[in-house]
Amino acid sequence: MQKIGIGLAGLGTVGAGVYKHLLKNRVLLTERLGLELAVRKVVVRDAKKARGVDVPGPMVSTRWQDLIDDPEVQIVCELMGGIDSALELVLRAIESKKIVVTANKHLLAEHGKEIFQAATKHKVPVYFEAAAAGGVPIIKTLREAFIGSHIQSMHGIVNGTSNYILTRMTESGLGFAEALAEAQAQGFAEADPSLDVNGWDAGHKAIILASLAYGFWVGTDKIFVEGIEEISAQDICFADRLGYRIKLLAIIKAEEKGEIELRVHPTLIPKSHVLASVNGVFNAVAVRGDIVGETLFYGRGAGQDPTASAVISDIAEAAMFIESPRRSYGFTPHGLYGSCKPIAQIVSQYYLRVPVIDKPGVLAQVAGILGQHDIGISSVIQPESHEGESIPLVLMIHDATHAQMDRALAQIATLACVKKTPKMIRVETFSAS
Repeated sequence: MQKIGIGLAGLGTVGAGVYKHLLKNRVLLTERLGLELAVRKVVVRDAKKARGVDVPGPMVSTRWQDLIDDPEVQIVCELMGGIDSALELVLRAIESKKIVVTANKHLLAEHGKEIFQAATKHKVPVYFEAAAAGGVPIIKTLREAFIGSHIQSMHGIVNGTSNYILTRMTESGLGFAEALAEAQAQGFAEADPSLDVNGWDAGHKAIILASLAYGFWVGTDKIFVEGIEEISAQDICFADRLGYRIKLLAIIKAEEKGEIELRVHPTLIPKSHVLASVNGVFNAVAVRGDIVGETLFYGRGAGQDPTASAVISDIAEAAMFIESPRRSYGFTPHGLYGSCKPIAQIVSQYYLRVPVIDKPGVLAQVAGILGQHDIGISSVIQPESHEGESIPLVLMIHDATHAQMDRALAQIATLACVKKTPKMIRVETFSAS
């Protein structure tokens, strides 16, 4: 039986999981593939570090170049993260006709165009199922199952850490800092959670999904990203009263003119929508296509086992490519779409919380400014208080562009009755999708 040699670059949480499960499920994989998958070499930064898996000493190296030089390594799995060394390894592997499997969403978001140009030039595929939504098979679905459908929209909860934090704030009334500390104590957030809570982890995944759906690689400067750091328990409470849940949502939409919307930000989602009930560390992506209609993909988006499952799926597909080459190299550009709509032009509905002094005429002042900018109000919540106290004035806003809202909020913030910076959160009704 043919043996396929695998080289692992990185033996952290994901790499250790891949190595462990390749050994554990070796017989199952061999039966299903008709090929034997064999790890030939493992590259680590520190060969003395304990990693929870027992790798024979002769297989371990501290030089990723050894994966390129070893003729028995046919598939290179880049699981070390980062950008510079990872990019060099991936491009060298492609030039050396070694198939690449990667879980590196940051690398693909920044350098996907360059990587897939090289892959096409050298006729070497790159597989990356684990780069978006972990164990949820959304990449393969977009590339294969939905190849005949125009993707009209995707709405995704694709960061488990932020979803856990927002879930705990909703369920237990915790503040952001408390919920983050709990997530770190539970192992759901890194010691440095910046990319999770500032939205960019989800942003990198959204770029990958949008690029697959619309046939061109979107630059990181074209996506609008906003994190959850400024979401308060007060916002969670008001959203609940209004019939919504707050989620960090990746929104990807196609427009008739060939433009796409690509944004990641906290979003009010109606409680009746299925994404509102996606809680904890789970991920979900709702996809709408012109042929397939509405579909939903749900599962664990991070962690050793779900991510390892996605990597092993790619390794299996890479092994089958070696046995039976095809013309697909992981990404196929096409010309139906070509640009991202600027955030200033995107139309949305909004939740607006304005901290004001409770006195007669305040609502009229705020509403007057909104009216000057052609912005309509659909509902208002103003809690009871004693006159002269500071209270939150909460307004739900009809459709308006981001530019309209920016101009109006800048003017509202200058009012003498407004005590702090107004808080704006976008609302997704899903009516257009």
